[in-house]
Amino acid sequence: MVFVDKIQAPLKIGIVAGEDSGDILGSSFIQSLRELYPDAQIEGIAGPRMVAAGCLALYPTERLSVMGLIEPLKRLPEILSIRKNIYQHFIQNPPDVFIGIDAPDFNLTLEKKLKRQGIKTVHYVSPSVWAWRRGRIRTIKKAVDLMLVLFPFEKTFYEQYNLSVKFVGHPLADEISLQVDRIAMRKKLGLALQAKVLAILPGSREMELERLVPPFLQTAQVCLQQMPQLQIVTVMANEQREKQFRILLSRVAPKLSIRIYQGNSREIMTAADAVLLASGTASLEAMLCQCPMVVAYRVAPLSYFLARLLVHIKYFSLPNLIAGEKWVPELLQQEVTAERMAPILLDYLTNVEKTDALKQKFLALHRLLRCNASEQAVQAVLALIRG
Repeated sequence: MVFVDKIQAPLKIGIVAGEDSGDILGSSFIQSLRELYPDAQIEGIAGPRMVAAGCLALYPTERLSVMGLIEPLKRLPEILSIRKNIYQHFIQNPPDVFIGIDAPDFNLTLEKKLKRQGIKTVHYVSPSVWAWRRGRIRTIKKAVDLMLVLFPFEKTFYEQYNLSVKFVGHPLADEISLQVDRIAMRKKLGLALQAKVLAILPGSREMELERLVPPFLQTAQVCLQQMPQLQIVTVMANEQREKQFRILLSRVAPKLSIRIYQGNSREIMTAADAVLLASGTASLEAMLCQCPMVVAYRVAPLSYFLARLLVHIKYFSLPNLIAGEKWVPELLQQEVTAERMAPILLDYLTNVEKTDALKQKFLALHRLLRCNASEQAVQAVLALIRG
């Protein structure tokens, strides 16, 4: 039997990536798509990686990248104008499918309008609707023909609402090796090969460091008192954060010996025996690097009060959310103290049997998420186009 491809050449894809992480996902998607359809026409809002992969950028991704509370308000007229222009472009030049990568505040409205005009729509990377603002599911159902999700628990969530969903796996799980070579990484970083190494990763934002660095440093001090040969390491996102960290270090623990790196936190987690970190994607990377962790977070009291009212999840760290049970300790607000965190980390650093068992659990989740995400996403999009 001869297979007849229902897709008319050339394949036309509309795409919008609203931030750097979306540019990374989008470029990998485009590369996988071009292996099957080298003449595909891809255009939209793209970052430099997507452009290098062959996407025509009608606007650069950086035009949508805003942070904080004030900047989005200042930029709102420009952003709304861009969305209007992109919508009109795709109405005049209809793609076979439109793909919005993350950036739900921008993309879902655009997807909803395009879908009304008969254009098939895909949203790649689920908003955290499973955690809070679940009323958004109504908007998503009106806006999206297919939701591509990175985690299996997200697929389960959307299936409850009869929304077409495909679990494609996580690109980080594809990128990070299943085999962790701690010795090689320690050689690269100049760390002692046999000593125990504790990493502290307080985040990349100014307020995260302000709230988390003091208790993290105090925790490191307690651990070092119990294990004098322990090496303490950290990594800062940039020079500004490193300067802030050094000021806090001089105030809180001026005598603490700590090696400060800049740049790649993944290398630090690969080299470490345990890590104390701020909640976020770093906890997923730590899991994929098979590094036992304590996940902590502090926010302003009012933000925490509102979160308690609005957020409806049992766990907040990604390893626990994916596992569906508590594999790693999670500490919030007043729980983020040396008294609570140091004993857990010391147990990790001394209890080899316990940490080996935890690493095997992490490896199992790594395999679960390692699905060739970009290839899976491409096949799901092509299946939608073919109908």
